[in-house]
Amino acid sequence: MPVLRFDNVSKQYAGGHVALSGVSFAVDAGEMLFVTGHSGAGKSTLLKLIQLAERPSRGTVLFAERNLAKVRGSRIAAHRRNIGVVYQNHQLLMDRSVGENVALPLVLRGMKRAETGKRVRSILDRLGLAARERALPSQLSAGEQQRVGIARAVIAEPALLIADEPTGNLDPALSSEIMALFAALPERGTSVLVASHDLGLVKRMRKRVLVLEQGQLTDDIAPEDLVDE
Repeated sequence: MPVLRFDNVSKQYAGGHVALSGVSFAVDAGEMLFVTGHSGAGKSTLLKLIQLAERPSRGTVLFAERNLAKVRGSRIAAHRRNIGVVYQNHQLLMDRSVGENVALPLVLRGMKRAETGKRVRSILDRLGLAARERALPSQLSAGEQQRVGIARAVIAEPALLIADEPTGNLDPALSSEIMALFAALPERGTSVLVASHDLGLVKRMRKRVLVLEQGQLTDDIAPEDLVDE
């Protein structure tokens, strides 16, 4: 069963700008894939529709076979708890420690403090951040901040992780490291959808690639069809 499905989805903004037009695709449980395209192709709009930060003008977005058009009010927050989000600019709480930032999704779910602490230490250890648990985000490098953002996004083991240009501010070595972390998530039950315009990185990952051009899905490339130029 797909974890996510877009069925002929279009999004037109009030000023008349068409961000997406007739987009259809599905993401299987335990799949990692990329969505790529030039700036303004519609990648960010697509991710916003998944989070219910935007609503489609036409078509249907299904998450675990539930029509997101029917998710309203207090159920929006419940939906978002099933999705981990990694931002390019981290969006960390600068007055909270690394450990407190990472714990936030579990605190919001009402998990007991002892269990929360155990999970936080486990994921920080996995991401090479065990020694930084009490540090403030301002004391971290860009790469460390990005890893904290990833830890926070995956700690609650969401059904789907979405990442918007997650390596945009990172050097190539760190970018590869972050992508390796993402690639390990599907075997733990989390599907991964990454928006990126770094074509070299995307090709090296050898994963399925959706190509957006001016709001239209122009290609859906299988891993075996990716060729190095």
